[in-house]
Amino acid sequence: MSNRLRALATRAVAVLGTTVLAAAGTATAAAVPTAQTACAPAQVVADGGFESGGTSWTSSGGVITSGGGQSAHGGTSFAWLDGYGSAHTDTLSQTVTLPAGCTSATLGLWLHVDTAETSKTTAYDKLTVKLGGTTLATYSNLDAAAGYVKKSIDVSGYAGQTVSLSFSGVEDSGLQTSFVLDDVTLDASGGGTTPPPATDATRTPAPAGYTVALSSDASGATWTGHQSIAFGNPSATPLTEVYLRLWDNAHGSCPSTPVTVSNLTGGTAGALSADCTALKVALPAPLAQGQSGSLGFDLSIAVPSGADRFGRDGAFAFVGNALPVLAVRDANGWHLDPYTNNGESFYTLASDYTVTLDHPSSLLVPATGSSVDTPGSSGRTVTTATAKNVREFAWAAGPFSKVSGSSAAGTAINVYSVSGISSGDAQSMLSTARTAVDAHAARFGAYPYGELDAVIDNNFWFGGMEYPGFVLDLVSTTALTHEIGHQWWYGIVGDDEYNSPWLDEAFTDYATDLALGKTGANCWNSTSWASSAEKISNSMAYWDAHSSRYSTVVYGYGKCALHDLRRTIGDTAMATLLHDYAAAHWYGISTTAEFKAAAQAATTVDLTSFWTQHRIDG
Repeated sequence: MSNRLRALATRAVAVLGTTVLAAAGTATAAAVPTAQTACAPAQVVADGGFESGGTSWTSSGGVITSGGGQSAHGGTSFAWLDGYGSAHTDTLSQTVTLPAGCTSATLGLWLHVDTAETSKTTAYDKLTVKLGGTTLATYSNLDAAAGYVKKSIDVSGYAGQTVSLSFSGVEDSGLQTSFVLDDVTLDASGGGTTPPPATDATRTPAPAGYTVALSSDASGATWTGHQSIAFGNPSATPLTEVYLRLWDNAHGSCPSTPVTVSNLTGGTAGALSADCTALKVALPAPLAQGQSGSLGFDLSIAVPSGADRFGRDGAFAFVGNALPVLAVRDANGWHLDPYTNNGESFYTLASDYTVTLDHPSSLLVPATGSSVDTPGSSGRTVTTATAKNVREFAWAAGPFSKVSGSSAAGTAINVYSVSGISSGDAQSMLSTARTAVDAHAARFGAYPYGELDAVIDNNFWFGGMEYPGFVLDLVSTTALTHEIGHQWWYGIVGDDEYNSPWLDEAFTDYATDLALGKTGANCWNSTSWASSAEKISNSMAYWDAHSSRYSTVVYGYGKCALHDLRRTIGDTAMATLLHDYAAAHWYGISTTAEFKAAAQAATTVDLTSFWTQHRIDG
């Protein structure tokens, strides 16, 4: 996009009711602790959509606007910092008060970075996000993307404080970079629950049974119906509440959400929190160890436009992470982490699903699990999908082209392609899937899910995305081999994807290398750590604040560390380690500490310095 389409004088006239301050004169409020009280869940940013003319914000001239060549994420107005192509600083700030007593707070914002810079390695222009005096995140011309990207940052440590939320965009004298913000939220919640004692590490609620019946509109983009969830409490600490994760509400503008739960039975619904992705449900009575409970509710899902893991690309709808799932409570309490677009947040326990999808017969509906189609009402088909021991359920709907086959070991493979994918590419992806599923199974244990569906669309901005028995991908041998590897590393061997993303991404990239005959011989040729805080084992909270480094470190350095571990303990010991580790954690949860202990048990070599050298903590 060309340099910003209006001069500073034009910008100043365009903004009414905005307090204009030079960057050097913008004051930052000191953090002032307030008295600790019970948490009152709240969204504390005023006019986060900038639709009120910026009266709640302090900003440089013309930052809050509604035109000039950029567009809003929601509504008509937005905040536009920089974009001049000359040395320039823009600021935007607001004082916010986070309720006392809250244990969870998440800053959410939609960011579009548009740049004329051509460098893929140098951050010339930067946007800094601060809360109080702490820098939460820095974005740059390297984060440029075609549209808005959702950013979520954990700010739970600011409960009970009054602080300045500020954005500062600094542009050098060269080519323009525009930082466009919209729909800024800061959700505070929690504090009304009692976490289990640190000695109770039992993950609860127990693996659930999900029963779902949904019917679609003519396009397959809107689904309505009913869902029920049966669960138990294996923990010695009673369950007084559960949480539903409505992950895809991160794609909306809270409180206007694409996933809606209503008419809930089996508990009392509380307020939405975590950017509307968490719904607290108070149970009628505490659920003691060994006791069971159930929830039921009406469900509405509206898939937004965009070739996303939850989105529509023309006539094709992709419905990932749309079904509400139970959050996990463990020794660290309830996991109510924010949604992340950079990776995954989806810490879930293996469960059983029975899902019926009533849809027009003109649409094919690939889905998690084994599917059976039966005639519905006139011109409609009912797809019934059943899946056992899976962590979530996903599907797609559209006039796909389909090719099918079986791997040598007998796994049924279906490749569904959107329009524009050639038959040759579809056959190539079928061949890749057949080879990959058997290669991974030979190393880590037999594939347990019967069939595997791959949905191919070259418009996916994210590359590929994994779900149990169901993957979204581009036409790419490497990418599809990677996504199929996730059937083991996240799917069968689960992990806390938000707090330990390396356990699924690094392991899967390592498995991809093995399947494609790569040895990682040149892994460390261009290693450069960004700081002493950068570690392979860092959480998504860190990587969302350092998004340009996520892929390099977690995928690249992570798989290289596993190649080094193989070279350290030997090929045979490494192969045995991963096969046996998968078996020991089959349908369970892996932690970094558990893997490090298993690796040490597999060798006589002291690995203490290995973990330090490779920056793997835990």
